[in-house]
Amino acid sequence: MTKVISPSSPAARKRRMAPLEPVSPAMKWVLGTGFFVLFVVIWSIVTLGGFVSPTFLASPMTMVREGITLFTEYDFLNDIGMTVWRVMGGFILASIVAVPLGIAMGAWKPVEAFFEPFVSFCRYLPASAFIPLLILWAGVGETQKLLVIYIGSVFQITLMVAVTVGGARKDLVEAAYTLGASNTGIVRRVLIPGAAPGIAETLRLVLGWAWTYVIVAELIGSSSGIGHMITDSQALLNTGQIIFGIIVIGLIGLVSDFIFKTINRRMFEWSTL
Repeated sequence: MTKVISPSSPAARKRRMAPLEPVSPAMKWVLGTGFFVLFVVIWSIVTLGGFVSPTFLASPMTMVREGITLFTEYDFLNDIGMTVWRVMGGFILASIVAVPLGIAMGAWKPVEAFFEPFVSFCRYLPASAFIPLLILWAGVGETQKLLVIYIGSVFQITLMVAVTVGGARKDLVEAAYTLGASNTGIVRRVLIPGAAPGIAETLRLVLGWAWTYVIVAELIGSSSGIGHMITDSQALLNTGQIIFGIIVIGLIGLVSDFIFKTINRRMFEWSTL
């Protein structure tokens, strides 16, 4: 006879913490929110308990007051808008160039052999190292900041897209040839649709990196943006405003990441089947 294990048995309970065992969406929200609550509690204890000087770390309440001041007295909404515009502008420009190039590198090996060494070399160059040159070439206006984000994103997207497209299943390619598909038809009807979810995930990840590049660009030679506000606050030793700016960046990034994930799930529902 087969032994039936009841849901309350030890074996069933152990499955809850088993490797790769999924959790419910509600539990994800509870656990994720719980960490933020714990973080704020520890932060409050450290600052309000006098363990750290307010000069070096503002308390959560001070941070909130300084954030309200930024919105009411210093037009912080304009800074947020400028930063978001720079991130999206540079990221979109990089995507327009990198996605087609990455698809070509992944699909055609001669193209990959031609571009891959240079792209791999540039991928390791920090975008911040180009800022002095970009200021000389483009000044301290918007073009310089867009180029910093472009340089920081384009090579990463190109290589990641190339790897995704190049990892297509060979049996699907051979089956398409058997059915009479041409070389360009293989790319259009097999490689690109198969790699589309991976390409979308690549763009989501690199968008997060683009936020680090824009802050670096705004720290130097900028008169607006979140990075500019952080620089001004650092000069005044206003850690409340610095922390608030960092948190705003994280919140915007979290929202954009959630939007990207939602769009990807709606567009590529078949990829999870």
